[in-house]
Amino acid sequence: MKFTVDRIDHVVLTCSDIDATADWYERVLGMEREEFGAERRIALRFGAQKLNLHQAGRDAGPQAAKPAPSALDICFVTALGTDFVVNHLKAQRVAIVEGPAPKIGALGAMRSVYCRDPDGNLVEISSYLEE
Repeated sequence: MKFTVDRIDHVVLTCSDIDATADWYERVLGMEREEFGAERRIALRFGAQKLNLHQAGRDAGPQAAKPAPSALDICFVTALGTDFVVNHLKAQRVAIVEGPAPKIGALGAMRSVYCRDPDGNLVEISSYLEE
């Protein structure tokens, strides 16, 4: 049997201000905040995945060699079209960096809109094109 990876369970996001980051992802991307563990850590749930938030400068056990705010470039997929995404971002007063633009994702052709979170991480919000 060959070893393979099935899916991503969670991604760790290093933040300069966990509350500001959590608020942004809740408000702009509709994620759900949860506290977990004895330390009452913060995570943001969406679908069957989550973002675990780590405070910059605080040791959180095993971590990346150089964890830092603004080092992430991530793509989220939505079932809604990019016109809706653009209107939503504008309503939330989030600046659009680029898009809508045609891109290729893991499952094929998509349209993407790019913005930045409070730490400057690049956030891509994409919709797959129906064929």
